Amino acid sequence: MLFRLLMGVVLCTALMAMVPNVRGAQADSGQAPTDILHVPELDAGFHLLYELKPDEARAKFAKWQQSHPGSALGYASEAASYLFEECYRQGVLTSEFFLDDKRFLGKTPLKPDPDLRAKFLASDKKAQDVAQLRLKEKPDNPNALFAMSMSLGMEADYASLIDKRQLESLKKIREADTYSKKLLTIAPDAADAYLGLGTANYIIGSLPGPKKFFLGFAGVHGDKKKGIEQLEIAAERGHYLRPFAKTLLALTALREKKPEVARTQFKELAAEFPGNPLFARELAKLSSTFS
Repeated sequence: MLFRLLMGVVLCTALMAMVPNVRGAQADSGQAPTDILHVPELDAGFHLLYELKPDEARAKFAKWQQSHPGSALGYASEAASYLFEECYRQGVLTSEFFLDDKRFLGKTPLKPDPDLRAKFLASDKKAQDVAQLRLKEKPDNPNALFAMSMSLGMEADYASLIDKRQLESLKKIREADTYSKKLLTIAPDAADAYLGLGTANYIIGSLPGPKKFFLGFAGVHGDKKKGIEQLEIAAERGHYLRPFAKTLLALTALREKKPEVARTQFKELAAEFPGNPLFARELAKLSSTFS
């Protein structure tokens, strides 16, 4: 099966129980051993990002990257900021988009901001270039594996949500799957890796019959149920990308006619990020529609 794995997102029981021992793994850049999921500067940057302060977030990421030139995580974080900003700008992270099949599943590409697109691709490439150098030196480097699975997952999301190129998205998922499996054997709770796979898996599994038939003929099989399970893992156990996963989980829940799941996610997001009006708006719409 195309979408199997310890990372590919969904043998969740194994994931939930274990805590990775990444400490002691020496970063190839020479920095002290650190847990890849607990870098305070990156935490602060992602919090700013979800408060819709992408420029301030990128300043945090760039500063950290400058002091850790041998790591790919700063570049991957910058790429995530451009993807989140583009998705917000396009209204992708709204119920209006997710509940409109023409927009959500249609084949017409969106019109991305050229500058955001170029910067997303450039940051993503830098992340992969640095990560590949680290992996040549040490194939089980958790930081590099994390950066590769994260960056490829984001490329899969961009291809499916923005460019509407499902085959390209699947190609990236396959690549991400390889790195994610390796990552989760070393760091079982690196659940951010599930976000890209879960999103693309759900979208492809939601495509209408003719499109699914074509992809199936090419050996590609999306799975909505597995995609939701993958998003649940990222939303519950993710770290840097957890709020992004919670947003997507809430929106998929609305498509699946599970408003209470969506309400729970948006309520938690609105409380955690009061400066982001998106979450409060979606919560208000839920209250008026399903009161």
